[in-house]
Amino acid sequence: MCGIVGAVAQRNIVPVLLEGLRRLEYRGYDSCGVAVHQQGLKRSRSVSRVAELASQVETTGLVGHTGIAHTRWATHGAPATNNAHPHFSSTQERAKIALVHNGIIENYESLRETLSKKGYVFESQTDTEAVAHLIHDLYDGDLLRTVQKAVKQLHGAFAIAVFCDDEPNRVVGARLGCPLVVGIGQEETFIASDAMALAGTTDQIIYLEEGDVVDVTLTGARITDKADQPVERAAQTVHAYSGAIDLGPYRHYMQKEIFEQPAAIGDTLEGVLGFAPDVFGEKAHEVFANIDSIQILACGTSYYSGMTARYWLESIAGIPTQVEIASEYRYREPAINPNALVVVISQSGETADTLAALKYAKQLGHRHSLAICNVATSAMVRETTLAYLTRAGVEIGVASTKAFTTQLTALFLLTLTLAKLRGKLSAEAEAEYLKDLRHLPMAISSVLALEPQIIAWADAFARKENVLFLGRGLHYPIALEGALKLKEISYIHAEAYPAGELKHGPLALVTEEMPVVTVAPNDALIEKLKSNMQEVRARGGQLYVFADADSRISSSEGLHVIRMPEHYGPLSPILHVVPLQLLAYHTALARGTDVDKPRNLAKSVTVE
Repeated sequence: MCGIVGAVAQRNIVPVLLEGLRRLEYRGYDSCGVAVHQQGLKRSRSVSRVAELASQVETTGLVGHTGIAHTRWATHGAPATNNAHPHFSSTQERAKIALVHNGIIENYESLRETLSKKGYVFESQTDTEAVAHLIHDLYDGDLLRTVQKAVKQLHGAFAIAVFCDDEPNRVVGARLGCPLVVGIGQEETFIASDAMALAGTTDQIIYLEEGDVVDVTLTGARITDKADQPVERAAQTVHAYSGAIDLGPYRHYMQKEIFEQPAAIGDTLEGVLGFAPDVFGEKAHEVFANIDSIQILACGTSYYSGMTARYWLESIAGIPTQVEIASEYRYREPAINPNALVVVISQSGETADTLAALKYAKQLGHRHSLAICNVATSAMVRETTLAYLTRAGVEIGVASTKAFTTQLTALFLLTLTLAKLRGKLSAEAEAEYLKDLRHLPMAISSVLALEPQIIAWADAFARKENVLFLGRGLHYPIALEGALKLKEISYIHAEAYPAGELKHGPLALVTEEMPVVTVAPNDALIEKLKSNMQEVRARGGQLYVFADADSRISSSEGLHVIRMPEHYGPLSPILHVVPLQLLAYHTALARGTDVDKPRNLAKSVTVE
């Protein structure tokens, strides 16, 4: 979601701030802005892209050695210049406080009411402006001390960066529930919501922890914890990001990331020689020996990976598994089993609802937790007992692709590890699964070769407004993921159903104007699925089927078939989702949408 960049340096830091915003564009935003100390506080804001903001900055001659910048994804108040960050709090004579903020301040209305009575005038509809005025109201000549006081009055989740006209070589940041990092340079120091924003500027990154407040100056960063006590947070060398933003021969990051899946899965499996618990952490053997069920918590695409894993975990490992949407779980009163392993799944490891659900599960009495995540330094990885890193690399396209297939790969490894520990995996089956996993990158490369056939389908889909996806068994979550991808980036209304549910309602929608996409692996349910397909054809529906080569489904009038290169048994969902990703991408391309930055969506959902 929203992005923060800030800096204190001896050089003009405006180019650094703008480049940081460009690197954060992938997160999704609808306005942006920058503020610097330039003989007082000066700013420029835009409801267009960062490129337009850069043009404004050049026209106005904005320069400075201290500053903050922001990309905003609207929560409180519409996308408008007056709602864009940075926000100022001013006296009658001058602007005194400049602030940017990620997250949501839940008690902003009471703060706004109190501050209005004190004479503060609000120019926006945002919760953020209340924080700027609060800091102004509490300011006692020391910005660090003032921010420490202010954050104790804030309810919600937030990351902020603020500077004051009275202290021109200082930026203070704070985090609670939203990520914030510090970058250390040579006589210059930076702050950002994501280390990617600082790629090419510094590779020395400090990851702040919950409740930290940081004082950023030319000479470095002083950090205090939630009790206002000085603490040391070690800097880490981070190299991973700089090459990820190069598109190479691809038109969009989504397309690039679809084609990176063979390599990403290969990296995720690197070093896996068998199914031993230690790949999940030092305590994995002890934890796995003491669990009797699994509770999976996730959102969006990650939720669908969890749904797929449930089939694997129950059928292969024989372990009872529940899967819940994190945003729902955190607000209900579930009956808990303290011997269950809580598995949280997130690409970023900063997904607000999933993090909150994890904390809630711990409060309820869950003792064992595992994160499946793509970011080693994320809050989620730090807060779980065990973790498996998916090694997908940076994913910039908002619609997740390689993060999903690497999550599935990691969850399959978890399944086989638990199956082996529980005596459910013979030596012969272990060897066969290991061979299949090693072949998986090549199998996906074969699926990617189907792109020309999928492009032909996409041209027809681009003229439609509704699409139905069908799947059965462990391919039903793959149908859900295919529908999600299509609606996310093409804005076509898409729904997915278990194929057996057709006659319980969805069949009423089927006409020749609604394409019906069917995931048809040659598994135990293929004959049942064929019957469901006949129900569609009998109502004049147009079927578009991704069928395994040996499934004996042939093209005919009203039945369009693309043959998958091979049937891949339990791993089939990982292969079958790839053509659905390509179908969504090329349909969106044909409709002319902003593929990598779909409207109203953000890459990392760090607010509730």
